[in-house]
Amino acid sequence: MLLLAIFLASLLIGLRSAKPIELARRRQLEFTADASHELRTPLSVIEAELSLARSYEGEPEPVALHRIGREGERLKRIVEDMLWLARFDAAPPPPAAGPIDLAAIAKGCVERFRALADTRSLDLTLEQIGAGPATITAPAEWVDRLAAVLVDNACKYAGEAGRVRTEVGRVGQRVVLAVEDSGPGIPPAERELLFDRFRRGTNQAGGHGLGLSIADSIVRTTGGRWRVDASTGLGGARMEVSWPG
Repeated sequence: MLLLAIFLASLLIGLRSAKPIELARRRQLEFTADASHELRTPLSVIEAELSLARSYEGEPEPVALHRIGREGERLKRIVEDMLWLARFDAAPPPPAAGPIDLAAIAKGCVERFRALADTRSLDLTLEQIGAGPATITAPAEWVDRLAAVLVDNACKYAGEAGRVRTEVGRVGQRVVLAVEDSGPGIPPAERELLFDRFRRGTNQAGGHGLGLSIADSIVRTTGGRWRVDASTGLGGARMEVSWPG
């Protein structure tokens, strides 16, 4: 009886201690979601006004308008990513039960980034590795977003006329998706902090530090495993995710 009483008392104390922490977490999630929703309205107004200003023909676009448009798009992406993370943290839906073809998703993602790669003179390639079908159990839209984050980051850091290589396939008992680039790479000391929110792998402009946080949420929820290393072939970073095959 004494042991039972001690156990129940400890449980009660633990629940009472955890309550303020859970309340603070929920308030933070609600604030993030509310702030993101509030930001969407002025962003929509700015986007509409900018579109109207750009519609006047016969005049070259002022540099200021170009900068406003570029930063507006960046801010819009930040808000959308904050909303996604807030919804995911509040109640992440369970992974889909059906198998998906990881190779098909990777191929579609690479093709979507082909035009962007051409504007930067990037050599963007896709390689099949291993043998057997590259199928995993996960929501297709999640894995597509994960692949897009990895390819987008690689394109940003590869440098002008650089190289980005995506690999997909089965290696042993695991299914692998890897993206590597010819950029500056990620120092070993930075790799443990890479998935922290609003933290970027390098000081290069262009990102906002939420993409890899979203990617990490997807990887953890779908039972995947990260491996962040240096690319032996291209010289930059290699971001690899694998799942049980």
